Amino acid sequence: MPRHIARWDLDKTYLRTEFDSLRDLLRTAFERPDQKRTNPGAATLLREMVRANVSVHILSGSPEQMRRRLEDKLRLDGVKWDSFTLKPNLENMLRFRFRALRDQLGYKLPALLRARAMATEPTHDDPGLRKETLFGDDAEADAYVYSLYSDVVAGRVDESALAEICVRGRMYPDVQDVVMSHARAIQRGEIVERIFIHLEKQSPPDDFLIYGPRLIPFYNYLQAAFVLLEDGRVPPEAVLRVAVELVVMHRFDGEALARSYLDLAKRGHLRGERTGDLASCFELWARDEKVPGADELSRMLERLPKHAEVARASWRAEEPPSPPDYLALVDRHNPRHRRR
Repeated sequence: MPRHIARWDLDKTYLRTEFDSLRDLLRTAFERPDQKRTNPGAATLLREMVRANVSVHILSGSPEQMRRRLEDKLRLDGVKWDSFTLKPNLENMLRFRFRALRDQLGYKLPALLRARAMATEPTHDDPGLRKETLFGDDAEADAYVYSLYSDVVAGRVDESALAEICVRGRMYPDVQDVVMSHARAIQRGEIVERIFIHLEKQSPPDDFLIYGPRLIPFYNYLQAAFVLLEDGRVPPEAVLRVAVELVVMHRFDGEALARSYLDLAKRGHLRGERTGDLASCFELWARDEKVPGADELSRMLERLPKHAEVARASWRAEEPPSPPDYLALVDRHNPRHRRR
């Protein structure tokens, strides 16, 4: 069976990064790996995905010059990855491409399509079509770019529409050529299972309804773990380990853990399945060893069956996707355009 692919952004998705001012940028650039802060639960979930044989690929807007520090940070967190792509900002500056320094559409879309073209090629150890889960945040254009990429690969955005989006998105002509070339070369299919958008800026989840039920806006990584469990991408023990981190290191109690599930349930992102698997897994774990934060995990698990009823009643059935009007949205994909 082909290995599942997880593509992760770093800044504000995995790392708690500040870059709203020049001072923030400078501080981030000179931080030692051990000074960089990881979003609660992110490292545990990423390690658990690797343990579940998911292939991890980093695609970050951080500059290439930060590679060593970022790689060292991930190593400190015990994370393994299969590829690591950073933005060539120095090259952009030397070529006077100042617009590209902040642009995400012209950076991430061609990178995703290029990576997809490579993932489509079967190997002896990894034959077939590999599906993907994407992780980003609400600070930049991840929801737009990831959704556009998903619908291009699925064949719901045709070549002429994509070309017009590239022009309207102010991509440089050679970047447009790369996008169109890879879009023609990739194998079509329903490749992207989920798009997770970390609500770093506390954006209202309803802001993302336009992208359909495939996109999950989430507040903490336990919520992402609940969805991945139902999708069959991580086992129950992975969810429990994320919950343990939130309890032990970030002072979540059992009620807060359960509310994380309930929030997703009310928004229609959970089917209400596998809560029994979580309880059984916890029982076996607690039988064999002392579980950190066991009392709070027990409180969470006591409440999940009732919350699962809410999930089953609110589940947004996965109807055939209907893509948004990407051309109408393209002017808003860049935060600077939105501010204007």
